[in-house]
Amino acid sequence: MILATLVSNVVDKTRFLTIQNYIDFCARYLEFVETGLQARIVSQNEQHYQFFQYTQDGHYNITRPLNSRLLYSADEFAGAAAQFRLTLEQLRDGVRPSGEMRENLCRTIYTLQQSIGAALDALPSGRSNQARKVNGDLFERLIRLLLISMNVECVEGTVKVPVRDLDGSELFKSSYQHDLLLSKDDELKVIGSVKTSSKDRIDKVFMDKFLYSRLTDTALPHIAIFLNDVQRKKSRRENEYGISSTFLPGHFKAYTVKLNALDGVYYCDIRPNMITDPLLSQHIKTIDHLFYSDLWALLDREGQTLDEIAIETDQEEAMADAEQINALADGDE
Repeated sequence: MILATLVSNVVDKTRFLTIQNYIDFCARYLEFVETGLQARIVSQNEQHYQFFQYTQDGHYNITRPLNSRLLYSADEFAGAAAQFRLTLEQLRDGVRPSGEMRENLCRTIYTLQQSIGAALDALPSGRSNQARKVNGDLFERLIRLLLISMNVECVEGTVKVPVRDLDGSELFKSSYQHDLLLSKDDELKVIGSVKTSSKDRIDKVFMDKFLYSRLTDTALPHIAIFLNDVQRKKSRRENEYGISSTFLPGHFKAYTVKLNALDGVYYCDIRPNMITDPLLSQHIKTIDHLFYSDLWALLDREGQTLDEIAIETDQEEAMADAEQINALADGDE
């Protein structure tokens, strides 16, 4: 597999309509990096992060930071993907997988998405905006497809919320676009935000919950799912790189304490302070907690009847959702 083919494939979102599509692309990318890189650069400040540097066919670009503790190698991935599929099947059937599978869940989701992000980093600098958009869209889709694979009613769409006066008369409808809308028994149960990073986005996640709660007079759960919160930084020496955090702990704490706490915040690549800080650790978890336990508890909570709101779904994403459902019905996933 040559890099040009991988890049051509990764910018075409129609190639990522099922979980198996993600697995297949990831396997091809991991095989490529075994022999196709110019160099692997070790981070100067947190050595378990690496950067891949491409050859001329990738414009000698250097990728985003990749956590070697989470990213599977090509040799590891085949077995990891099979274990991952088994875990999803068990969760779908109401069977709690063994605790040993938690690490596999986190690492596989991380590896699937970072293979996409790293491949997009091979695009020329003039297409960086396209790369960010595709990477974000495909991560949102991946999370939604995982939820659908467990028979959770999940769409991306725009919620039209009626705004009423003190007498209960509808004044107008206010529209809000959300990455995840989870339903059960004809009730909207959970609203979710899915982003590759919290950078420049954390304020909106908290405000979305605050505004929705005020407009609807409900306590509908709001969750946030992030891939990681690290970025590449240049060191003083030429061709040396480190990583820096894009997470803003002060903002997160302020919104949690003074505005409203979110009902779940999940990371694939969790930062050390999210584990050691007493307040952060109460509200931020690794993504396996969502799939193992939190999701099912949230779906059992009282929701908002769908008769009260209108949801408009994105047609492109609805097509991907339908493709995943068909794959499940055919036994391919």
